Amino acid sequence: MPRVKTGVVRRRRHKKVLKAARGFFSGRSKHFRKAKEQLEHSMVYAYRDRRQKKRDIRKLWIVRINAACRLNDINYSRFMNGLKIAGITLDRKILADMAMNDYTSFVSLVNSAKDALK
Repeated sequence: MPRVKTGVVRRRRHKKVLKAARGFFSGRSKHFRKAKEQLEHSMVYAYRDRRQKKRDIRKLWIVRINAACRLNDINYSRFMNGLKIAGITLDRKILADMAMNDYTSFVSLVNSAKDALK
């Protein structure tokens, strides 16, 4: 039985890895073994950071809401509790957007939250 070399299959696999490793620094974009190792790490980082991004965005929303609340003499946790008691169900994304772009309506929400806490 003749010996079969993996020329075409290997070349395709190497080309696929090296194409994905474009832009990596130094030999990590040129040498197959280094590129493959770096690509595996990159995939792990990408997977982790897709989840981390959601946490970071939520933190940003909370910071923005808290900053707008403190301008109206209430802190974030009391504001959110007041909204819950008042039966206002707006998510943090919408509240942060209102705090940044529609401040007058946000102030009315703060007032309704303060009234519900009394």
